[in-house]
Amino acid sequence: MHSREQYLERVRDEYRNADKKNKTRLLNEARKRTRLNRKVLIGKLAHPAAIRQQKKRGPRQRTYTREVQAALIQVWGVFDYPCGQRLAPALRKEIGRLRRAKELLCSDAVAAKLETISPRSIDRLLEREKRVRCLRQNRNPSVHPLLYQKVPVKVASEWDPTEVGNIQLDYVFHCGRSTAGEYVHTLSAADIATGWWEGEAIMGRSQVATKAGMECIRQRLPFRIREVHPDNDSGMINDLVWGYCKDAKIKMSRSRPYQKNDNCWVEQRNWTHVRKVAGYRRLDTAGELAILRELYQSVTLYKNFFQPTIKLAEKIRVKGKIHRKYDEPRTPFQRVMESGQISPAARKRLQAQYESLNVAALHRRMEESKIRLFKATEAKNTPEPAGARRRGRGIQVVGVAQRLAQRRAGSQ
Repeated sequence: MHSREQYLERVRDEYRNADKKNKTRLLNEARKRTRLNRKVLIGKLAHPAAIRQQKKRGPRQRTYTREVQAALIQVWGVFDYPCGQRLAPALRKEIGRLRRAKELLCSDAVAAKLETISPRSIDRLLEREKRVRCLRQNRNPSVHPLLYQKVPVKVASEWDPTEVGNIQLDYVFHCGRSTAGEYVHTLSAADIATGWWEGEAIMGRSQVATKAGMECIRQRLPFRIREVHPDNDSGMINDLVWGYCKDAKIKMSRSRPYQKNDNCWVEQRNWTHVRKVAGYRRLDTAGELAILRELYQSVTLYKNFFQPTIKLAEKIRVKGKIHRKYDEPRTPFQRVMESGQISPAARKRLQAQYESLNVAALHRRMEESKIRLFKATEAKNTPEPAGARRRGRGIQVVGVAQRLAQRRAGSQ
């Protein structure tokens, strides 16, 4: 349109000064180039162009100022950098507590804006900060056909997503680049209905260690375990664990072989709750095992009480395209309290535990444990100095500079 107006501006003066024959020629040429109606072109070319005055708009006043953005970045770090959709409900619930604990220093106006900010505005304000921060092994386990026939196969569509107490189990290996020798494993457990997660670090994945880890997880859960659902790993489907579940009146089911999505709830948390926290390094000492257990104590409280999760409400197919709708983000603690499937004593105990927690202090303790774990693995992998290496009995390998120094001392 802008180019068309420029063309008509050039033709206008020539058209107004031309005779009838030339006007006809100019109209035909203009109609061919602009594809406008002939009467419209006559009206545009016969009269001078109207003078348009552009209205100057003043700068739009910012709703969320630099102070709001700085406070948002601080709280975003406390909650471990979630997306805006998960951070918004946490801000509405925790801003007041953070201010009372003096973990967040801001004015009442800034706090009010943080409590009402939308998820889209959060993502927009944190867009630059995200850019600045830059925030498998195949194996064939032995199969026990007789025991595997006793454990039924269960797929994701058969679960009741509202029933609390159905736990998916999985191992996470901390073997580094090699599976040789003994090393630490994480026994990861996730509840399907509420998203509650518990992790226990064990040395190896023997039947005895797995049973002990399951007992620790069972004691810490705020609800009764109805059913456990591991994959086809022989470390979990064996006579010892089967007998333990039978004595504790816990049902057991398993996923289909080579179908990883059957354990999708716990597989998601293997990344967010284990790998992003403990990393991929090899952990094989008693000190690292103790630090990892201490780290999981903080991670469990932090994730279950202060990290909102999003659950899929429904899927609708419209003309070959699937539209997904999600429920309101809530923490696993909130989902457990709203389920109505725990005892009043357990509700009271959970509420008292939540009131006693400080999310900022918990995040600092978690980061300190992660640093200690990193330093422990670094100290273990520090290479031995070249001068201290020995080859054979009483034979020490020395460098070229050391040999020259020994020769000078002998000659003197």
